[in-house]
Amino acid sequence: MKKVFVTIPDLHAKNPEVKELLISSGFEIIESPVIDWTSFEKLDEILPEICGAIAGGVGKWDESLFKKAKNLKIIAKTGKGLDNIDLAKARKYGISVTNTGSANANGVAELAVGLILSLVRQIPLLNNNTKSRIWNRIAGCEIMGKKIGLLGFGAIAQSVAQKLSGFGTKLYAYDLYPNYDIAKKLNVEVADLDFVLRNSDIVCVHLPGVKDTEKLMSESKFSIMKDGAYFINVARGSIVDEKALYNALLTGKLAGAAIDVYEREPATYDSPLFKLDNIICTPHIGGTTYESLTSDCMLTAGAIIDVINGKAPQNLVN
Repeated sequence: MKKVFVTIPDLHAKNPEVKELLISSGFEIIESPVIDWTSFEKLDEILPEICGAIAGGVGKWDESLFKKAKNLKIIAKTGKGLDNIDLAKARKYGISVTNTGSANANGVAELAVGLILSLVRQIPLLNNNTKSRIWNRIAGCEIMGKKIGLLGFGAIAQSVAQKLSGFGTKLYAYDLYPNYDIAKKLNVEVADLDFVLRNSDIVCVHLPGVKDTEKLMSESKFSIMKDGAYFINVARGSIVDEKALYNALLTGKLAGAAIDVYEREPATYDSPLFKLDNIICTPHIGGTTYESLTSDCMLTAGAIIDVINGKAPQNLVN
């Protein structure tokens, strides 16, 4: 029987429709029981048997795995980011790679807006204080009238801009290849990176994790941000120098930050960032909603079925 490896634990509970589709199409599903699927003890045993993989998370797909997965024909990646897959080596071994485009854009955008509001109103801190019998009515900030800078202006950032339009904010965006028509429609001012950083009260990162953006947010970039600004990253951990972010938070250069992604994932809990009270941390769950997972996984299952049946899949990237 054709076997598919799924790196998303509990697929049967989260997406029963996807499991039913694959089984009815003649596939056996092998699920990783752990989030960090690269540590799955039976990985070396199953790799030679699989013909396809639904790849969630950020575990690395590289030549060392491709050599073992001799029957692997397709890696169907959930979400849009592909920085954890060696596309050139996949092509060398005849492995197709697909993603799900912007299927989870709304989920990530909603998290970004939620983190902005939670951060400026200090909701997690107030929640913890109140439950600890500390009645401290800390004053937060409103976002009405604030200037919000979006680093990157793809589908997720555009969705964020649309959602923030009702809050009375001024929106800036930096992107190497901006869509000026959509920016105009959403009342977003496109500007260069330094302008956005210098003029924004809140900066939200939506850039891809590629070589050109690696540690883009460095000590020098944080230094030109407004004193007391807020910083949110729901894109990729590689974009931010975490030591520089820590120093900016510790010194009060930044009033606060919220991050959903990390330089290393799963995160190493000895990071000094976790010791700070002015940062909100979530475990890379931007696209982890029932709606996004269902959409993503249906697209990935469809791509696997197409490739194994000799058809061209949607969203082929290599």
